[in-house]
Amino acid sequence: MQRRTLLAGALAALALPGNARAQPYGLGPDGATISYTFTLGGIPVTGTVPIERADLSIDRRNLAASTADVIADVRRARTGMMLATEALKSDSVLAAAAFPLARFRSTRVTLGAQGRMSDGATLDGLLTLRGVTREARFDAHLFRPAGRAAHEHDRLNVRLNGTVNRHDFGARGYSDLVGDSVHIEIKAQIETTL
Repeated sequence: MQRRTLLAGALAALALPGNARAQPYGLGPDGATISYTFTLGGIPVTGTVPIERADLSIDRRNLAASTADVIADVRRARTGMMLATEALKSDSVLAAAAFPLARFRSTRVTLGAQGRMSDGATLDGLLTLRGVTREARFDAHLFRPAGRAAHEHDRLNVRLNGTVNRHDFGARGYSDLVGDSVHIEIKAQIETTL
């Protein structure tokens, strides 16, 4: 009887929010933006792609065990220039009609020097574009919005930066005009989903 009472008490303590291992997060009310920059005729061009879905799990006791799974809709990619946008979504670049979604799934989190994700962490994972999956690495920053207390983790900001070579994914179109490297920046506000 006493063993059962102790076990029940231990399980109840583990279920408390402060003791939870991994907390699920989704996009907050301010959402997220994926910005990308490439060169067109040697001139930097920036565009955006909306995030369709983001499933995140943050383990505050072991940040390196946190995970991310993000899906973006490349059919809705924009550059601010109609011709460049249409070329971007064409069969020889993103092939948006055949492969409408891009996906990034994390495989490893490496924390910064202070053991945090706010100062120099990296996020490794698998990026899928045009149906082709390759390894990708992003510099990662996770932090509380300004004005939030140290114990408040219900809403967080995320910033990711990285560069990919579009040829690695078969996006070879317009090589005479468009550079190979594409810089990606993701800014997101996330909040707990429980």
